[in-house]
Amino acid sequence: MKTLLPLGPSGQPLPSVSHPSLSLLRLSAVSAAAAATLLLAGCETTNMRMGSAEAKTVATGSAAGGASTGASDSLERCESPLGTVSLIENQQAGWYTILRDQYRLPPTANLLRLLVQQSNCFVVVERGAAGMNAMTRERSLMQSGEMRQGSQFGQGQVVASDYGLSPEIVFQNNNAGGASASLGGLVGGRAGGLLAAIGGNLNTKEASALLTLIDNRSGVQVAAAEGSASKTDFGAMGRFMGGSGGARLGGYSNTAEGKVIAAAFMDAFNQMVRSLRNYRAQTVKGQGLGGGGRLSVDGAAPPSQTSALRAHASSNDGISVRDAQAKLNELGYNAGTPDGAMGGKTAAALRAFQKDKGLPVSGRLDAVTATELAR
Repeated sequence: MKTLLPLGPSGQPLPSVSHPSLSLLRLSAVSAAAAATLLLAGCETTNMRMGSAEAKTVATGSAAGGASTGASDSLERCESPLGTVSLIENQQAGWYTILRDQYRLPPTANLLRLLVQQSNCFVVVERGAAGMNAMTRERSLMQSGEMRQGSQFGQGQVVASDYGLSPEIVFQNNNAGGASASLGGLVGGRAGGLLAAIGGNLNTKEASALLTLIDNRSGVQVAAAEGSASKTDFGAMGRFMGGSGGARLGGYSNTAEGKVIAAAFMDAFNQMVRSLRNYRAQTVKGQGLGGGGRLSVDGAAPPSQTSALRAHASSNDGISVRDAQAKLNELGYNAGTPDGAMGGKTAAALRAFQKDKGLPVSGRLDAVTATELAR
């Protein structure tokens, strides 16, 4: 096929002319295609990945009883639990409003439950509204007669919470790029522009977490700890460094605030566990706690020695727990040292005694058992 060229006035073909705008258009199209090819080359469609390292926080893995799997190596651990603990989360506090409304994060209770159980320092007991409502519902079904016989939802099974653990968060988000951006303006040129661009995208997220441990029986604060964590976002680096190194740094731009908060809570919990290893109970010399204090004021009643009330049997015989323990030991049932406190040994001794005497086995010093012991 012949190409027909336009003819001039003399009938001769006119020379071809390359229009500048057409050349620019072709160049732009080629550049756009090349850019699209590079972008598509960096894209990857992946299958669903369970246990992705990129999605994890420091609170990872699982716990079941005293065993744990996949827990962070940074988490402090205890050889045996120090007692039972429940989580006390003030959902009316300002920090909780930020956590829920601004950061769209769930309550901290589940996060702390995992850390505490993995550490084996405390046994977690349920005191949350949802959990308590569920237990109440099951007991209501039992009382209504709808449950099968032997379902074992009777009274006296709920475990006491020895301690309460209360969390609090202090949020902070520092823009660390301002100084670099200003410095870039002073340097000028290509190097200054690069420095300013990187600095403008450099951002450090910080969080400080507070944990308070309260003795639920006395209301005394047992321990308190503060922890912190920070994460720097190098979002601009990937655009300038290129290659795999820049891509790895740029991945930090997707770090969620939740990961920083989790790390801050682990830091606070670790600090608390280290202090509890060297725990010594506080006391007011010569008074105990709550006896008036040593900072007396004019006209106040003089301080007195305080102590916890001793448990007594609710029977007409008036036998005390201390006397019952002594009698059980005398009869060959090991109730431990007679101290007037209903501990595990005393309950076990009472159950053995009740079984041998043909009494209802409850492990409690009820009126029938007290009468039998008083003989």
